[in-house]
Amino acid sequence: MVRELVRALHVSEKAFYLLLFAVLVVVSLAAGVALRRIIHYWTAKFQNKWGEYIFAFLEALPVPLLLLCGFYAGMESLPLSARYEHIASKLILALVLLVISYLPAKFLVLALQRAGERNPAVVRIAQPAAFVIRAGFAVLAIVIFLEDIGIKLTVVWTTLGVGSVAIALALQDTLSNFFSGLYLVADRPVNPGDYIRTDTNQEGYVQRIGWRSTTLLTLGEHLVIIPNSTMAKAVITNLSMPQPRYSCGLPVNVAYGTDPALVEKALLEVVQDALHAQVEGLLPRPEPSVAFLPGFGESAMSFTLNVTLRRFADQYGVQSELRKRIVKKFQVAGIEIPFPTRTLLLQKGLDSD
Repeated sequence: MVRELVRALHVSEKAFYLLLFAVLVVVSLAAGVALRRIIHYWTAKFQNKWGEYIFAFLEALPVPLLLLCGFYAGMESLPLSARYEHIASKLILALVLLVISYLPAKFLVLALQRAGERNPAVVRIAQPAAFVIRAGFAVLAIVIFLEDIGIKLTVVWTTLGVGSVAIALALQDTLSNFFSGLYLVADRPVNPGDYIRTDTNQEGYVQRIGWRSTTLLTLGEHLVIIPNSTMAKAVITNLSMPQPRYSCGLPVNVAYGTDPALVEKALLEVVQDALHAQVEGLLPRPEPSVAFLPGFGESAMSFTLNVTLRRFADQYGVQSELRKRIVKKFQVAGIEIPFPTRTLLLQKGLDSD
């Protein structure tokens, strides 16, 4: 019957079997795509539930599995020549390796996504980690496939080993910055938007944490680029964590002989007036306070006015506004702000013998 069909189509028997094999593969591919669409529908239907992860895990399987079945059925049912049978067997091996490498990689990636929903810190490393996982299993599958088809990789591994050492030495700084960037992303000592200060007196808002460097935006609207390896080793003061508000101490000097209670009352009234005027960045809570600190200076009594600011960068504008109000308040209250003075006692020279 097959021979009669071949004669009716006016093609060679070899071309007919190849055509039949191709039809079988196309039908398997079409069935796999259709089944994948069905599984994708159920994946979306079970959104944010465990069913979503189960169907997401199964979603990419129909196409390679049905192709595998199609190739195998063609090999078993059609009288292929030894050459084409060998090619088909290698394709089957490639599909088997694809499925085997896909399963654990997909499971680990989905586990990372699930962990990211519970812990936001994991989300920041999920994308690079997922890439590393997929690349690792893909390389393993390729190595197994090449070994099976007779390509010896001993020389390749030797060359890569020597080359990798040379590359690692040449890119030592780049790799150091790269892994330091991974540390900064995973450990999160700083986040974009935080105002930080390093032990080398570099400070500003964190704009971005890249793979090579971290970018700070200073209050003067300038960018400071710090290598990630330097950031990872630096002592960092995060002025936005654990909360953005900032406690500021404003030093105030008055002349000796001034009543400390009068100074304290005047300073608190200045802050209350500023709060009523809604000076930007000044917060009413925690309540402002005045301390007789650091105390007795060389030419003045020193007080500290403690206020709370919305964030660290607000201190400059708020301090300037409070100082102007303090000058006016002290003028009205008769409180003197002294100039630095020093008294010199001159002793007359002793009579000579």
